Amino acid sequence: MQVLDATYQPSYGARMMKIAYLASKVTLPGSPLRRSDAFEHDYMMEALRGPFGAQEMSVEDVDWNDQTIDWSQFDAALIGTTWDYWDQPQLFLSTLEKIEGQTRLFNSAATVRWNSDKRYLKELAAKGARTIPTLWIDKVEAADFHAAFDKLGSDDLVFKRQIGAGADGQFRLAPGDNLPDMPHPMMVQPFLSTIQEEGEYSFIFIDGEFSHALLKQAKSGDYRIQSTYGGWETKVSPSTGDLNDARAILDLMEETPFYARVDMIRDTDRRLLLMELELIEPYLYPKEGPELGAIMAKALKARLG
Repeated sequence: MQVLDATYQPSYGARMMKIAYLASKVTLPGSPLRRSDAFEHDYMMEALRGPFGAQEMSVEDVDWNDQTIDWSQFDAALIGTTWDYWDQPQLFLSTLEKIEGQTRLFNSAATVRWNSDKRYLKELAAKGARTIPTLWIDKVEAADFHAAFDKLGSDDLVFKRQIGAGADGQFRLAPGDNLPDMPHPMMVQPFLSTIQEEGEYSFIFIDGEFSHALLKQAKSGDYRIQSTYGGWETKVSPSTGDLNDARAILDLMEETPFYARVDMIRDTDRRLLLMELELIEPYLYPKEGPELGAIMAKALKARLG
């Protein structure tokens, strides 16, 4: 993976380091475009400001797409609630490379580029990760749609954008359903009933160390666990086996990400399968992990030296 040029040295002339928290027009307070779940942005800022201040760092939430910002004024930038990047992914990636040329960026632009297309799951599966059987279709035509059910051996499939998040542009379909408009490259997986029976687990890691875990559940009659669709979260203390399954995913990485959220679902053998490895802009659930801010502040201060 690409790393920051070794010749780059940030200036720490001031006692208080400045940290940029990359957000977006759909999450920043006061924006007319603010999403209904942007309260999660507020939770993150609330969690970070005090602990970062205690480590002599200030945190400022800024729009990643504000091309007027001089990123060299910051000692580092954290990718936070950039929850519109999938609508203009190439601009997002080029902007991150620009930011990384002027300051330290977490996670790195190379890591984000790799993680932005969900085909990374194929790479992790080839390395031994336990994943859900998946078809990768660049353009879903009628023939692809009908063949997918036979190929995956299921009459209940979920179609997801290869570049996307938050169940946006996602469809749960049966063989007799009409083919909806899917203009983007898609991934197709069999629907696993455990998402409704138990839920989806998230394991939060900061600089490779486990922080906290939670169980995300959907409202009755739905399978989408995001708060936008009525889902809710419960803090959990994972079993040794479950935590080891999550750690095994990070062990496959060539470089330890500054933050990672490992999303997993129970298989029929009671082991956990990887749903997604979130390394770009995951919500890190500070309400379920009240020490998150302090852990992140300490880890970032150590990385910045």
